[in-house]
Amino acid sequence: MKFVSFRKGAATAPGVWLGEQVLDLAAAGQAGGSRAELGSMLAIIRGGDAALAEVRRLVARATEFPAALLPASGVQLVSPIPQLVRNAFCVGRNYMDHVKEGAAVAGAAAALPKVPQFFTKATHALNSPTGDVRLDTTVTQRFDYEVELAIIIGKGGRDIAPADAMSHIFGYTVANDFTARDVQRAHEQWFRGKSLDTSLPLGPWIIDPEEIGDPTTLELTLTVNGEQRQHGRVSQMIFDLPTILAALSAGLTLEPGDVICTGTPSGVGYAMNPPQYLADGDVVVTRVDRIGELRNRIVKVK
Repeated sequence: MKFVSFRKGAATAPGVWLGEQVLDLAAAGQAGGSRAELGSMLAIIRGGDAALAEVRRLVARATEFPAALLPASGVQLVSPIPQLVRNAFCVGRNYMDHVKEGAAVAGAAAALPKVPQFFTKATHALNSPTGDVRLDTTVTQRFDYEVELAIIIGKGGRDIAPADAMSHIFGYTVANDFTARDVQRAHEQWFRGKSLDTSLPLGPWIIDPEEIGDPTTLELTLTVNGEQRQHGRVSQMIFDLPTILAALSAGLTLEPGDVICTGTPSGVGYAMNPPQYLADGDVVVTRVDRIGELRNRIVKVK
């Protein structure tokens, strides 16, 4: 299933993307006499297996709820997690070729990380699949992109064993970890340069693990104004998804709805010769096959 969140008047609502239509889950649940809490994507995730079973029931009976079936062409998607429950977790330097390109720019030997390198992006970084991305040139002159596979936590927990990790994933989505490289370097840490407002487009939907199957076969690509910049596969990660979840949850409780971005392959702008940073009007398309794509325009605000 493709879980979406969409504009519904002044609020947002959860739904399931059915191709040419979107099933409004809250409306379908009300019409179908559901007792499950289906008012938000986070409520569905927190509802666990019972909520998922109810969603499947409503999807199977979708034609019985015509008022809850909306033309997809008229639905405005927002981030499938419309509001982060807390900062998004991210893994840095998790693709070997990306580590190598960074070392080449620094004129140093490429040393692979021994453990996953975590940082976070602040909640106001969240953006929609087609939202404009702010470029404040009084803050950054070196604004960059990073295509990433993101996972959404379904079942929370602490000290998750690698063998159990995949059962904690609610689904997969696409992320772009836009980064102010000059801010990142000046502060000598990653949080500040990666947390600018609108710098985390997410979506267009969350796809459940059953539909994806083996996530290591997923292919990541990114283009700027139609020019391909990045291309890689999840199988090229230094630390795989079970290792990431086990390392992150060691002594730290993960919660339903947590977003974890899992790293980017090579091809980032700062490592090109000469460097190619983003400018006003650039259109960045971020794609993970079998999931979907983000399409974001860079808009100069100052």
